[in-house]
Amino acid sequence: MLVMLPPSEAKTSPRRGRPVDVDALSFPALAPVRRKVVDALAEVSGRPDALELLGVGASLADEVARNTSLHQGVAGPARRVYTGVLYGAAGLDRLTPTGRARAAEHVRIVSGLWGVVTPEDVVPAYRLSMGTDLPGIGSLAAAWRAPLAEVLDPQADGQLVVDCRSAAYLAAWTPPRSADWVTVRVERELDGVRSVVSHHAKHTRGVLTRHLLTRRGRVPRDAEQLARVASELVGDELLAVELAPRKSRGARVLSLVVA
Repeated sequence: MLVMLPPSEAKTSPRRGRPVDVDALSFPALAPVRRKVVDALAEVSGRPDALELLGVGASLADEVARNTSLHQGVAGPARRVYTGVLYGAAGLDRLTPTGRARAAEHVRIVSGLWGVVTPEDVVPAYRLSMGTDLPGIGSLAAAWRAPLAEVLDPQADGQLVVDCRSAAYLAAWTPPRSADWVTVRVERELDGVRSVVSHHAKHTRGVLTRHLLTRRGRVPRDAEQLARVASELVGDELLAVELAPRKSRGARVLSLVVA
């Protein structure tokens, strides 16, 4: 099983620690592209029009300025650096040692800066979305597509892929057809009418991620087993769980229904 997560927009910079060692990150084949993206981001973030180019507001100026010194900044485990809604619910930094080992084996975080990392990879806080067209690199999703396929396709071959990523990050890597690919959709039911939700979806995907990592027993191996495992949350976090029928191409959809 692979659980694919996006990075969080919210990140917490570690107070102490060493700078990032690009060569020590998982998937060392990605190191050349990582260095190019880090250098391009540092250059862009020092420009007067950096906020516009990175698609962020003035309130994030300090975070953009921090991009200029990523090689020197303090780094920490990704499970601590990513602190958004999904990660708050997943609680990757609150796992037992056994749970952390399970997360390192099964969780992959797709990043516009690093390509893909595990929760244990040591990285600095940064500001960069996969949807950015970065000067000197171009579309980040396009730049990462071939390198990510090289390292992730072999891992996903024949495996269940539980995909909690948003559209921008889905564009950077599509699991091979040999994978049992399931995307996770969150819907709200009100007066018998369902609608897709966005903000609450992050929390619910985080809840599912934590459940997959902390429940007793083996991890699910296919979409049907995943649906049964997710159904264990019904009555507590969820109203219902539904798995769409298989189509000839693309992912199956696991719908998590919340109140």
